Amino acid sequence: MNNYSKQREAILEVIKENLIHPTAEEIYELVIKKEPQISKSTVYRNINILFELGEIKKIKSAIGPDRYDYSYKKHSHIICEKCGQIFDFDYNFDNKNILKKAIEQIGKKIDIDNIVIYGICENCKSKNKIKEE
Repeated sequence: MNNYSKQREAILEVIKENLIHPTAEEIYELVIKKEPQISKSTVYRNINILFELGEIKKIKSAIGPDRYDYSYKKHSHIICEKCGQIFDFDYNFDNKNILKKAIEQIGKKIDIDNIVIYGICENCKSKNKIKEE
């Protein structure tokens, strides 16, 4: 399952090149431009393998399908609650204390390496201001 494959490498390259946090469908559409013979099931299966190997992150969106990100450096994400756009967010959270507090409060281990903050992006704020006037 973890063997190297040319197709998996092409999928990973597409994710690395696209910092827009693409969906699996968007990854497929980009990969077939490079590898026209690749099937959708192969792309989806390899996305899951790359996720399991820790090569990419899966970002669960409040709006729409999951999105994927290349784990090139430790960072968190901000997701717009209106449009679903995802932004990288660099901040050094005190993960050790967050994890300790979470375990104290809920008694279960959590995924502290994937902190997501929700809000409204500037573009959506601007659209709402125009509508209000």
